[in-house]
Amino acid sequence: MYALFMPKEPPRPDRKTNPKPPEVLVVDDEPMVCILLKELLATQGFRCSEASNGRQALELLAARPFDLVVSDLRMPVMNGLELLQAVRSRYPQVAFVMATGENDVRVAVQAMKEGASDYIIKPFHTEVALASVQRALEKRRLQIELENYRLHLEEMVAQRTSELHAAMERIERTYDETLSALGGALELRDLETEGHSRRVTRYCLELARGLGLPEGEVKNIVRGSLLHDIGKIGIPDAILLKPGRLTDEELEVMQTHPQIGYELVCRIAFLAPAAEMVLAHQERWDGTGYPRGLKGESIPVGARIFAVADTLDAMTSDRPYRRALPFSVAREEIARQAGRQFDPQVVQVFLSISEERWQAIRCEPAAGRLPAFGGGASRPARVEARP
Repeated sequence: MYALFMPKEPPRPDRKTNPKPPEVLVVDDEPMVCILLKELLATQGFRCSEASNGRQALELLAARPFDLVVSDLRMPVMNGLELLQAVRSRYPQVAFVMATGENDVRVAVQAMKEGASDYIIKPFHTEVALASVQRALEKRRLQIELENYRLHLEEMVAQRTSELHAAMERIERTYDETLSALGGALELRDLETEGHSRRVTRYCLELARGLGLPEGEVKNIVRGSLLHDIGKIGIPDAILLKPGRLTDEELEVMQTHPQIGYELVCRIAFLAPAAEMVLAHQERWDGTGYPRGLKGESIPVGARIFAVADTLDAMTSDRPYRRALPFSVAREEIARQAGRQFDPQVVQVFLSISEERWQAIRCEPAAGRLPAFGGGASRPARVEARP
């Protein structure tokens, strides 16, 4: 092999835009080719090293960084294509120019398909050789810039995503604070059940997690338990606060509150998943509830959970007409109603939780560890309360 350099000298690289000289590794088994190519590149401001075969080149690449490898195609020990594959695999940001004889142009083109930046043909023409080197380095620079931009973009997207999630969490907290305030306002209409909303919310949370439901669904159940009686704002006080038994006509009016509540809640986007629970909270497992007479698993799971939680609190709370019943009595009654008023699976989870745990939940202070999505108002359970 041999090299021939034409005397015309192309423009030198701009040192202002290239403050650090590019590091070039020349790989050829003919020492004279290495010397001539190094001298040519040195006149253009490049820092050059040489290797006589592919293995030696890989050793140098492992020892120090290079910007460009200019390698002969036909070499002993490891040929140019084998070196190209190794460089692409281990040092993907290093530019690679294949040097080949006229009879190997097809192989050189194949090398470019496998990742070479360019190729030059022996005997070397000065302008062509330097132009190939410059193209390879410029391509490398653009690839590095693109990769840096991609990484920066990923970091920026991750940061913006994190900020978006934080903003959404703040919005949700604001929503839930508003719901808690609304729940408190609803509870003021019936001082008899003071604190009921907080307890039922916690009971629902305990049962929902005991069933292994996803946290997103748990959140909607807690919100639904908070707002289940919101429809009672449409019930006249003369009926809602009547101390005695309701007439049939009054009972019919009272039983419209799930539909009223549903129509209020379903219009609010973030509460829409909880709206079905508001509509179904008076349904019974055996199909004898209202307003739609749903039966079994056609009742939303949140409403099935709420039925047990609401009954538990109603039975274990003081009422004007009786003192609070022990938790053991409430457990027996809920167990007896499994398959009739209550979902047997929910009852099973309820019974698997100790009385001590339920009592501890009941005694937690109002300022205690309420979930961020919890809190609010309720009315007495179906077993003892009016509809």
